[in-house]
Amino acid sequence: MSTISLPHQLTRTRGFTSGAAEHFSVAPDGASVLFLRSRAGDDPIGCLWALDLDSERERLLVDPAELLGGSAEQLSEEERTRRERSREPRGGIVGFTTDRAGRLAVFALSGNLWTVDTGSGTARRLPAEGPVVDPRPDPTGRRIAYLSGGTLRVIAADGTGDRALAAPDGPDGSEVTFGAPEHVAGESMHRHRGYWWAPDGERLLVARVDNSSVLRWHIADPADPGKPPRTMRYPAAGSTNADVTLWLTELDGTRHEVRWDRQAHEYVPAAGWDAHGPFVSVQSRDQRSLRLLTIDPADGTTTLLDEQRDSPWVHLLPGLPARTAGGALLGSVDESDTRRLTVAGKPVTDPGVQLREVLGTDGETVLFTASEEPTEIHLWSYHPEYGARRLSEEPGVHRGVLRAGTLVHTARTLAHAGSRTIVRRTGRATLAVASYVETPVLALRAEFAAVGPRQLRTVLLLPSWHRPGDAPLPVLLDPYAGPAIQKVLVQQSSQALVSQWFAEQGFAVLVTDGAGVQGRGPAWEREIYGDIFQPVLDDQITALHEVAERHPELDLGRVAIRGWSFSGGLAALAVLRRPDVFHAAVAGAAVSDQRLYDSHWRERYLGMPEEHPDWYDACSPVLEAPKLTRPLLLIHGLADDNVFAANTLRLSTALLAAGRPHEVLPLSGVTHAGAGSPLFPQLLGHQLDFLRRHLGLR
Repeated sequence: MSTISLPHQLTRTRGFTSGAAEHFSVAPDGASVLFLRSRAGDDPIGCLWALDLDSERERLLVDPAELLGGSAEQLSEEERTRRERSREPRGGIVGFTTDRAGRLAVFALSGNLWTVDTGSGTARRLPAEGPVVDPRPDPTGRRIAYLSGGTLRVIAADGTGDRALAAPDGPDGSEVTFGAPEHVAGESMHRHRGYWWAPDGERLLVARVDNSSVLRWHIADPADPGKPPRTMRYPAAGSTNADVTLWLTELDGTRHEVRWDRQAHEYVPAAGWDAHGPFVSVQSRDQRSLRLLTIDPADGTTTLLDEQRDSPWVHLLPGLPARTAGGALLGSVDESDTRRLTVAGKPVTDPGVQLREVLGTDGETVLFTASEEPTEIHLWSYHPEYGARRLSEEPGVHRGVLRAGTLVHTARTLAHAGSRTIVRRTGRATLAVASYVETPVLALRAEFAAVGPRQLRTVLLLPSWHRPGDAPLPVLLDPYAGPAIQKVLVQQSSQALVSQWFAEQGFAVLVTDGAGVQGRGPAWEREIYGDIFQPVLDDQITALHEVAERHPELDLGRVAIRGWSFSGGLAALAVLRRPDVFHAAVAGAAVSDQRLYDSHWRERYLGMPEEHPDWYDACSPVLEAPKLTRPLLLIHGLADDNVFAANTLRLSTALLAAGRPHEVLPLSGVTHAGAGSPLFPQLLGHQLDFLRRHLGLR
């Protein structure tokens, strides 16, 4: 297989996620594990598997192809949106949930509701009102709740008694939903759920979302002028957010509203119902106050349990809030420029160990991820008897699931593409879970370094064929560099392989994580407050010159930059502001007017537009269009409902009005997840051709 086929391999393997085991669920006795995995490295259809740890044997529980009888999977608009928000590239069974005993597993497939007995493997389609989205059994396994058309419904596990539990009740029913997360919850808050069962399975905590006051935006398909545009509610920066309330809901449909000061704290980053009762985490519009409230299940009154205040914002850590079996509250605190795990209000991790995510609890044990070196994310546990302990050794990115003493440990390293998983059980030998992930046709030639006074983490990728003394190479900066994604990690990711593919075409590719990126401490993250681009751009230029001093094979007379989403905006500003450094840029899915991005994410870094209009203007490339003197390629998916194509169209209009030549590549039917499009190989090829033409590369 030739080197040029890597983009096609990435598309066929869904970025080397096909064939990897994921979504693990450990049985209460720790003796078996359920998980998802496709049958091969080029098969995108997820199947449900069971691993018996005593016999060390895997069983295929559910194959979607058999359930569908050869028919193609059909996705509702709700399910497409849910997968877009959660960045789910695969098909088939993409998620499942179980009851507390682990005997009943539930999933949605092609809009239908399915259950499977995890012991016998018997699957059954229930006569639910479709299309079904996000089904979840109650902890006792007697009933299943699910979403359909904005309504929260419930059905008995035997398929009887299907009924609406909470249906849209506003003046315009289409603007009200029950049980689903609002846009900013899914895109900006790590919350992809909107309802939670009580432990006894008799009640639920349910989110009601009223979008009637949210801006109405439209997405048309110019390739099909006869098709009406899709209308959605989008809470742009400074505009009205969705009205989110929580309701304690009985199985007969009666409900009580959960009461808190919603005017002061309108966001709901997290909610849940554990053995100690229901709770909700609420955040102020300016994001400087985060309150954890306990909920009285009798009448919906709330009591303040904990509050975090910070300026310019309180960081929302995935997995928090949470409580141990004994009721100890888990949280985080930023001190000594370290984000530390707290248990019952006391920091339990050391300074310098940056908390990344709380993965779960097992009794009084807490499983979490943290970094001592920012290019590595390790698996840790905490227990009152032994304190915090690191569980992973090999450099890489590690995650895990822990229950009944059984640890499922997943790692992404430089040794393999995709993830590799092992299971550790007390008193038993370590067991590897089979992986069918393909081997990439390219091998990384990566050199990691910490450069400059700020010790910027970088990785330089050179062509496999390049040798000392060869002609100097043009340089391609390929960062993300924003607060959402860290690219300089010791792992063989699909992003790193794309960078290597560009290197094989004759570039020295440099990736740098600078200001704003997580893993370097709270102060580092907040360096971009008020200006999301200039500190980042400064770090990119510093890293470029520092690495070039170490590597004379880098030709600083031919430097380009490419990016998507945040880094697309960074790439555009790079050639606008520093044409002395950058000679060409590719800007994909970029926000050109910061007022066109969602409220929670954009206001976190730039505040309210009416309070800081200068901050918004300074970060909007469209206002700097007359400065362009270098080649610029703009790319945007016309079906993008995260960063709307209006951003690129407005920038192109401003460039045209200023008489600045540029190129625009519109992608019909492509969403914000451009790498998931079947056109991805051609998209990379187009960028390569553009860069070759303008950097003089044969």
